[in-house]
Amino acid sequence: MPNIKSSTDLRNNYNEISKFCHESREPIYITKNGQGDLAVMSIETYEMLNGKLELYRLLDEGRTAVIAGRKRPIEEVMRDIRQEITDGKI
Repeated sequence: MPNIKSSTDLRNNYNEISKFCHESREPIYITKNGQGDLAVMSIETYEMLNGKLELYRLLDEGRTAVIAGRKRPIEEVMRDIRQEITDGKI
C-alpha cells in the first residue's frame, strides 16, 4: 500500500520521511491541496530505478536488433570482447 503524506507533513517531518525512504527503499507520495503532486524517494532507490530502466532499454534494443536480423554467434561476440579487453579498450 502506498505511503501518502501531505506537503505540510513533508515540511514538518522531513527527517522522519527521509528515514522511511532510506530504510524501506519505497517512495512516499506527496499531496498538495489533496491532489497527488510528488513522489519522494532516496537517492539509492532513484539510482536503482534508473539502472533498471537503462537495462530494460538495452534489452529492448537487443531484442529489436535480433528481430531485424542483426545478430552474431556468441563465440564471435566473446572473441571480440576478449580482444577489446586485451587491447585495453574495456
